[in-house]
Amino acid sequence: MPLLSIRGLKIHFRTPQGTGVAVDGVSLDVAAGEVVGLVGESGCGKSVLALSILRLLPVPPALFAGGEIRFEGRDLLRADPRDILALRGNRISMIFQEPMTALNPVFTIGDQLAEVYRVHRGQSRSQALASAARMLGRVGVPAPERRVREYPFQLSGGMRQRVMIAIALACRPALLLADEPTTALDVSIQAQILDLMLSLNAELHTAILLITHDLAVVAEVTRRVAVMYTGRLVEEAPTAALFETPLHPYTRGLLASIPRADASFQTESLNEIPGVVPSAFALPPGCHFAPRCPRAAEICRREAPRLEELLPGHRVACWRPVDG
Repeated sequence: MPLLSIRGLKIHFRTPQGTGVAVDGVSLDVAAGEVVGLVGESGCGKSVLALSILRLLPVPPALFAGGEIRFEGRDLLRADPRDILALRGNRISMIFQEPMTALNPVFTIGDQLAEVYRVHRGQSRSQALASAARMLGRVGVPAPERRVREYPFQLSGGMRQRVMIAIALACRPALLLADEPTTALDVSIQAQILDLMLSLNAELHTAILLITHDLAVVAEVTRRVAVMYTGRLVEEAPTAALFETPLHPYTRGLLASIPRADASFQTESLNEIPGVVPSAFALPPGCHFAPRCPRAAEICRREAPRLEELLPGHRVACWRPVDG
């Protein structure tokens, strides 16, 4: 049984402008200890999918229109709210986007990290602060006994992200949802954060769902990748297979758009995917990528393809996949 199993998940948003489709029939598994990447352009539904796992979407305007999310065999969409509260920060944790704003500016680092121990481990305030300092040390924050008394504005972006990781991993969760964990960080700090996440994954056997649009990060740290476009999974494969043999035209377009330099360090001209991403309030019939796809045929504009396995472990939702 997978640790996390998502089946046919549909999430809509009702607004004065109409009903928008954020997630459209997504099915995805994450095994215990596995690192899975979820990639796609901004607005494709990656973060909405992650927030739905922890039931953090406001209902309304969000609407769970179908499907299920099972964690350790339990259907989270139908679980009691008190059970979800017990899971958050305990068995399932999340690193949110933007470390500069994710922490509460009016509470010390120690208070925010200690809250996890007090809520989920029943520790006293002094015990929780001691546990918080030890956890900060584990994630590489220098002088943790002093840092627990400081406020977020006193820390750099990289240190704040380490604090976010410490909060997420404080209770040794079985599943970590990492939503753009290296966004807004410089390259050297990005490498440190990724190394930290992988070392903790190896040490704690924590499964990671890494949500990002950075394909270089995906290539470095994941073993399997799922590609999203307008709320749908269009391709899923082992990381090496996806980069070597992308089958969906959208995936191939994403990989072709990565900047590259030749032997003389001259940057090649960027390739781009023609057209624009359709609005979630006016999605085209059939395959959502058809209006932008150079391989689109009449059936692509009429019927939505199913995600099917064409190669071992390699699934694609396309009527006319690349290379057959």
